[in-house]
Amino acid sequence: MLQQLDLQNVLVLDIETVPQFSSFDELPENLQKLWDLKTRFQRKEQETPDDFYQRAGIWAEFGKIICISVGIFKNNQSFRVKSFYSHDENELLADFIKLLNSQPAQLILCAHNGKEFDFPYLCRRMLINNLEIPAQLNIAGKKPWEINHLDTMELWKFGDYKNYTSLNLLAAIFNIPTPKDDIDGSIVGSVYWLENDLERIRIYCQKDVITTARLLQRFKGLPFLTDEQITFID
Repeated sequence: MLQQLDLQNVLVLDIETVPQFSSFDELPENLQKLWDLKTRFQRKEQETPDDFYQRAGIWAEFGKIICISVGIFKNNQSFRVKSFYSHDENELLADFIKLLNSQPAQLILCAHNGKEFDFPYLCRRMLINNLEIPAQLNIAGKKPWEINHLDTMELWKFGDYKNYTSLNLLAAIFNIPTPKDDIDGSIVGSVYWLENDLERIRIYCQKDVITTARLLQRFKGLPFLTDEQITFID
């Protein structure tokens, strides 16, 4: 599987998102009404828009990106990791775009569930922040085979489109160290808004990138990275 894939042409990424406001009450009135409409069919019968607002980070219209972690293979057994994280979404997106613009346009972007979440979320938030979408993310007018996006969850589906498999589950069955040994995506919002611990979120995001990279190696039949083979860049 993936025998022809050159890992040195792959950038692995993960994003962490939170609601744009700390609580539903802080959401402007017009957006409160739109949030109610947007989530009406997702909420349980007795669940109010206020109750459901803790999940607002899932939607690009009501959330924001607070961390983007990326990893690049130097060779099959050497990996460099860097994070862009800030309370200022425009700033971190601009820095991430600079990185992509410095890379080849044919660079392959890889994420777990990236095609359904990370890639479109990044594009939507870039547009909202009035930033130009870089070539590696801009799929407008491209044919499917011209889009250099790799999704480890899609690869695991093998055409079974009803199947969803978490990164944590795949890590477990391939004996890869879990990225969820501290926090998981369900509490990132509270860690951000209640604890103001952006550094903790950065570490968690980097773990997801490393786990995705290791999973990609296993898909290629390679041994996965050891901790000593991973370099963190400021």
